[in-house]
Amino acid sequence: MRGGGLLVAGTTSDAGKSVVTAGICRWLVRQGVRVAPFKGQNMSLNSFVTREGAEIGRAQAMQAQAARVEPTALMNPVLLKPGSDRSSQVVLMGRPVGELSARGYHGGKQRELLEPVLDCLQRLRDSYDAVICEGAGSPAEINLRRTDIVNMGIARAARFPVLVVGDIDRGGVFAQFFGTTALLAPEDQELVAGYLVNKFRGDVTLLEPGLDMLLGLTGRRTFGVLPYAHGLGIDEEDGLRVSLRGTVRESVVAPPVGEDVLRVAVCAVPLMSNFTDVDALAAEPGVVVRFVDRPEELVDADLVVVPGTRGTVRALAWLRERGLADAIARRAAEGRPVLGICGGFQALGERIEDDVESRAGEVAGLGLLPVSVRFAPEKTLARPAGEALGEHVEGYEIHHGVADVRGGEPFLDGCRVGAVWGTHWHGSLESDGFRRAFLRDVAAAAGRRFVPAPDTSFGALREEQLDRLGDLIEEHADTDALWKLIEAGPPAGLPFLPPGAP
Repeated sequence: MRGGGLLVAGTTSDAGKSVVTAGICRWLVRQGVRVAPFKGQNMSLNSFVTREGAEIGRAQAMQAQAARVEPTALMNPVLLKPGSDRSSQVVLMGRPVGELSARGYHGGKQRELLEPVLDCLQRLRDSYDAVICEGAGSPAEINLRRTDIVNMGIARAARFPVLVVGDIDRGGVFAQFFGTTALLAPEDQELVAGYLVNKFRGDVTLLEPGLDMLLGLTGRRTFGVLPYAHGLGIDEEDGLRVSLRGTVRESVVAPPVGEDVLRVAVCAVPLMSNFTDVDALAAEPGVVVRFVDRPEELVDADLVVVPGTRGTVRALAWLRERGLADAIARRAAEGRPVLGICGGFQALGERIEDDVESRAGEVAGLGLLPVSVRFAPEKTLARPAGEALGEHVEGYEIHHGVADVRGGEPFLDGCRVGAVWGTHWHGSLESDGFRRAFLRDVAAAAGRRFVPAPDTSFGALREEQLDRLGDLIEEHADTDALWKLIEAGPPAGLPFLPPGAP
């Protein structure tokens, strides 16, 4: 068989579409099926650079890893990177093509992208046994249906069956399943094959009467009930919510190797991008990672990270308004570790000239690194490799800012001055030897008796997490029925639920 497929939709954003798609991909590849993930349009500040130099959503890169294939731009042809509540950068086939308001995008541009999106899907179908598509938000967003290129627009064009995922942990999942289906047009309802319950806690036998009633009301079965799984740590598609104070990145449940833990505080800057950079730190036994937005929360931190952002100038203003800029400067003067990544690196420099991202012109940086940054219209997209602290390092770059480094010690194409480090490289901390060497330096500067675990492999931990997702599908979903959907398409004779879309 070649070219079969399935669309994983959701009753809401964050219902679990990304992880279910990854889980289905991992389950299929373990059965010997050549499978690829696909998402026609993704809105996310967490992105990744493929080997051909294309920018795609990190969720699709993670799903490609689940499928054990190399991620490509075909898997996420349209990526929207928010720059404000009302506008986004549009990335087409891995390259930015402009900045559009929400009205401008949905008012016409989106519909123009349907043809190239469907072309990418067809190319994947021609190359793989199965393509597992991920939807966005909810397919029942009837105000956006006319221009849809990611939910039912894809399903109808490809004649793919649709599996609707609902997060029961939020409550109201039966109403969400019924209402999602009943708000679709008859032609779309014909493709909704059934439902998958996600994040269930408790005795599943207590849920079964409700699933039977849902079948009676909709004529559609439930293909599985996935239990709530703690500590998956899989890449999020969207940025963390606005209120981050006290949020702790999930860590491996293991005691520290040394006598002390190491505390990492990540400044929750506006439009934070690729905050997954700190996942490798959180994977280390004895490292506690927190997102913070107050200067007093930096006092007991052994390392402060200023992460990437889609709005460097806006992030600088936020750091100053919150008093975090002064707190970071005091740390630097005291020789206490600070790491700036991408936009965070730019903020730590002396001067920023930005006529591209914020159009603010010349703006003073925090002055902690001898770097000036000029924003170029062209975006740098690269997969660099090199050496730092005597260890091999690999990463990826996604930025408009061009850094002119005029001093300090060289550090991953950035620089280091004392205990302040800055680089444009995302993902560098996933290189195990370098991460351990960096943490040893941080611990020494912080005066902590922390010792990195000698055998932590971030790649192996990621593989274990993806296998757990595959296990969830294999153990808690009707995989025979799922395979039939993928191979044969939507079941015939599915009933129409009124009122349908207008």
